[in-house]
Amino acid sequence: MAKLDLKLEIVVVPVSDVDRAKEFYAQLGRRLDADFDSGKDFRVIQFTPPGSGCSIIFGENVTAAPPGSAQGLYLIVADVQAARAELLAKGVAISEVFHDSAGDYAGPDEPYLFGRLRLSGPAAERASYHSFASFHDPDGNGWLLQEVTTRLPGRIETETTFASVADLAGALRRAGAAHGKHEDRHGGEYDENWADWYAEYIVREQSGDELPQ
Repeated sequence: MAKLDLKLEIVVVPVSDVDRAKEFYAQLGRRLDADFDSGKDFRVIQFTPPGSGCSIIFGENVTAAPPGSAQGLYLIVADVQAARAELLAKGVAISEVFHDSAGDYAGPDEPYLFGRLRLSGPAAERASYHSFASFHDPDGNGWLLQEVTTRLPGRIETETTFASVADLAGALRRAGAAHGKHEDRHGGEYDENWADWYAEYIVREQSGDELPQ
């Protein structure tokens, strides 16, 4: 039996002021896909973050959820510090980079962080999935930047993609550093097949497979 192909493509964000929300999300650099107004009592706006296969929609009579009730909306980035700096430059109020305290659930932080205490700075050794920064839209809907450089096994099946030139450059730098160690382990000789090695490293890193040595 063929596997059912399901794609999550839309997340609804409840807002109170449609034009204010449109201005905010446009400020983030998201692509405006649609702004449909019936001229009566229905309006829907769709934005897509750069590199994302999933879009957000909001508007008038789009959802009965209270404005600001959407929490724990994750934006995955390859470099959380660079992404935070870019949002700051756009005028977005955003937290410092932090990581959570695994196993400590006594913190007062937002529900989508499971009440864990926030510890200042990125996670040790920039461990994938563990470094964050948070911000809110004008209604209080909560967004979280999460740094992911190496995917857990099974997360990427057939494609290797990058959201930006900076993301690809970061992958190449990590592959280059790993390849330098690879050459050292093999007598320091020049590897004529370095391009193949880089490609395999980058694909395995994104798919969460064991990295080449």
